[in-house]
Amino acid sequence: MKSAHFILALSVLALASPFAYASDPSPLQDFCVAINHPKDGVFVNGKFCKDPKLAKADDFYYSGLNIPRNTSNPVGSTVTPVNVAQIPGLNTLGISLARIDYAPNGGLNPPHTHPRATEILLVVEGTLHVGFVTSNTDNRLITKVIYPGDVFVFPQGLVHFQFNVGNTNAVAFAGLSSQNPGVITIANAVFGSNPAINADLLVKAFQLDKNVVKNLQSKFWWANN
Repeated sequence: MKSAHFILALSVLALASPFAYASDPSPLQDFCVAINHPKDGVFVNGKFCKDPKLAKADDFYYSGLNIPRNTSNPVGSTVTPVNVAQIPGLNTLGISLARIDYAPNGGLNPPHTHPRATEILLVVEGTLHVGFVTSNTDNRLITKVIYPGDVFVFPQGLVHFQFNVGNTNAVAFAGLSSQNPGVITIANAVFGSNPAINADLLVKAFQLDKNVVKNLQSKFWWANN
């Protein structure tokens, strides 16, 4: 009987282990330069791969992150991503980069999440109030004011933000642990979805007056569309 139980336990573990250890597969080639058409390509990690013999330096290159971006928008910040869409050679390499510019006196990278990446942020100019919120049920805010040369980490999937509390422009660079980390800006997703989420649902979820919800939906829908 004990042997039967042992064999059953081993069988369950054997079935469960592929799921327990599931992760992005390790590349089995040096690189997989992404292309947008399937001709003579191999499909790897959401992209077709260029024949490696045809790879060139520009497939692994991007220029211009030294250029300040325009922050004259409602939130006072601009994110310049450098992921697989900008550098096709990042495909399968599990890493990307972004520059974030913040306007003085309140430039904000609004609360958002990256569903597929942890983020590490380096401040090079200005003073930022940064933070993230832990998951339910604690919802604990972990926050700090950081300065040039400081680094802060935002765990994968958690809501986080950066806010310029100085009176000068601020600039930061972010490294992300995915070739395509994705971004979900909370207010845009909730109030600017297309089609719109039922206003009565949002009234109850956020404990807001319905007129406030309608006003927010009108602002964010037009911003998103």
